[in-house]
Parts: sequence; structure tokens; C-alpha cells
Amino acid sequence: MSNSPAITDSAPANQRQALPLGGLLALASAGFITILTEAMPAGLLPQMSDGLGVSPALVGQLVTLYALGSLLAAIPLTLLTRGWRRRPLLLIAIGGFALVNSVTAFSSHYGVTLVARFFAGVFAGLLWALLAGYASRMVAPHLQGRAIAVAMLGAPLALSLGVPAGTFLGTTVGWRLSFAIMTGLTLLLLIWARWQLPDFAGEPAGKRLGLRQVLNLPGIRPVLWVTFTYVLAHNMLYTYVAPLLGPAGIAAEIDRVLLVFGLAALLSIWLAGVLIDRWLRVLLVASCTLFGLIALALAFWIESPVVVYGAVALWGLAFGGLPALLQTALAKAAGASADAAQSMLVTVWNLGIAGGGLVGGVLLQGWGVGTFAWAVVLLMLLAVIASLKSSQ
Repeated sequence: MSNSPAITDSAPANQRQALPLGGLLALASAGFITILTEAMPAGLLPQMSDGLGVSPALVGQLVTLYALGSLLAAIPLTLLTRGWRRRPLLLIAIGGFALVNSVTAFSSHYGVTLVARFFAGVFAGLLWALLAGYASRMVAPHLQGRAIAVAMLGAPLALSLGVPAGTFLGTTVGWRLSFAIMTGLTLLLLIWARWQLPDFAGEPAGKRLGLRQVLNLPGIRPVLWVTFTYVLAHNMLYTYVAPLLGPAGIAAEIDRVLLVFGLAALLSIWLAGVLIDRWLRVLLVASCTLFGLIALALAFWIESPVVVYGAVALWGLAFGGLPALLQTALAKAAGASADAAQSMLVTVWNLGIAGGGLVGGVLLQGWGVGTFAWAVVLLMLLAVIASLKSSQ
């Protein structure tokens, strides 16, 4: 594609026709550490509550401040650093996690920990804005989707395997040592990333598009709209999955249900990696459509355990490859302005997460869990329309 990010002369020639797995897995590991840093307080709520001398509800705000940092920082920081060389900037973002996790590990003051978590979110916002564009620059245009899919592998692995492992580790050796171990892993990742990742120049000052110009590029707004509606719908169900399982009498099986979701999501990521460069728009429309049909099934048969388990498996299949699909579509539409466009996606994604919790809470309180499915059907209808309008 003419608007695809160009491979600079600092990228090894052999990376243009083959996937540079060492570098892509370094990017995936950065995503893994980011998600693990974000989610670990949720799994270690009682231990951190005792250690910091505050209520579990206040420990929960460590996750909130992280999300707020990402939401506020992604766009401004990305625009501010567009002219920086890419590898040093990425290493700064990764190194930030070593710093904030060290503070978290050793701090005994809740306020200091809260500030550290906010800056963890700031580094995360910058890192997520960089990953997809970095991966796409490392390969030829016809491999960009597959490269992004590999680079995005860390997030679902962290959610499905890393968070349970981190929770077990924190319960076994203590939450402070768990965060210290995260710091050690991050320092090792810095060495690996410096060794495996090529460097790229930033955007020349004369060629940088303004934020509004990037937003007006063909295909950008539909992808951002699909992102918001899909993430809103997903988090509405995921945040309130326990009450969602109640009518079928399987609320106590939430761990099994989420395992089914996680395994299906991993399969989805593999399928997306294989097919994304040839069938990007088809996969995006299929993901939205499948999620809508799943919600429709739940609307009519939410009391059936078999239907719920089947719906959760298909939900994981629909959602797992979504981040790679959205980021690939955005990278192809934005071209040289991919990082600025990705920062918008990070912001919209976090808005969808916050909105899912808020809207789901209002629906649950006012009309009950039975309304969730119909809300998702409506949102997915809007997402399908937008994905059909996408230029990719």
C-alpha cells in the first residue's frame, strides 16, 4: 500500500521478507509486562490492603489511576515525541515500568504507591501507542498484519496466564517481591529489546500531520468507532461476568468460564495472525457479527449453562484477535502517522473500558443482567456498519 509505513534503512534487509521474531517477541513481552503491571493489584487485593494499611476499595483505585494515566497521556506524549528516534523512546517506555514497579515494591505509603501507579499508566499509554507502528515498520507491507498480531500476543497471554500466575506468586512469596520480580524481568527485557530491535527515525517535522488531519484520514474514524463500541460491549459483559452467569446457575464456576474464554482467545489470535494480511476487513466484520450473534443467543437462552459456555467460547474466539485487527487497520489507514493514530486508539480503548463498567453498572442496577445482551446486539450492529465503511 502506498500509505503503509516505510521500512527505513536502519531495518535489516532480511526483515523485509521474513518475520523478525526476536524483535516482535520483545514487543510482545513489553505488552505482557504492561498488562501484568496493570492487573496485578486486582489479584492481590487483600495482601496489598494489609501491606499498605488501607481498605480493599482504595487498593482498587491503583488500577483506576493506572487507567487514568494511560487515558490522559497517550495522545499528548505521542504527539510530543513524534520526532524522537523510535528505539530510545520505546526503551524509555519499557524502563519506566522498572522504575514504577520498584517504587511499588518498596513503598509503604499509599499516596506514593498511587502516584507510581499513575505514572505506570503514563508509560503504558506511550508504549501501546508505539507497539503496532514499530512492528509494522519492521516488515514488508504484506506482512504487517502478521507482525502486529505477534507483537500483540503479550496482552492476552498476560490476561489468561500471567495474571493468575502473578496472583499465585504474590500469595506465595508476597506482593512486594512479586513487583520486585517484575522489575527484574523488565530490566532483562530492556537488554533483549536493545539487542533485537532495529532503530527508526522519528517523523520529520515538515511531514507531521496535525491530530485533526490524522483523524480525517480515510478509514481512521470508522476504526476508532468500532474500537469504542466493541470495547464498550466487551467490558460491559467482562466486568459483570459473575452476575451474567447467575441465571444459568454457574456463577461459582467463573474461573472455568474465564479459562474457556482465554483459551478461545488464544486460538483467535493464532487465526488472526494467519489470515489478517489477506482478509483484514472480512475478519473485522466477522468478529463484530459473531459477537452480536452470541449476545442474541444469550438474550434468549441465558439460563442454559450449555449455551452460556458455548457463547463464552465463541466470545473469546471473536475478541482474541480484535486488538491486532484494529491496530493493523489503523496502521494501514494512517501510514506514516501510525503512532499518532495508535495513541487515539489507546485513548478510545480506555474510554470503552471505563464506559463498559459504567453502562453495565447502570443497566444491572436499573433493569437487570438480562438487558446486557440487547445492549451488546445494538452496539455490534453499529460496529458492523462502521467496519463495512472502513477503507481497509
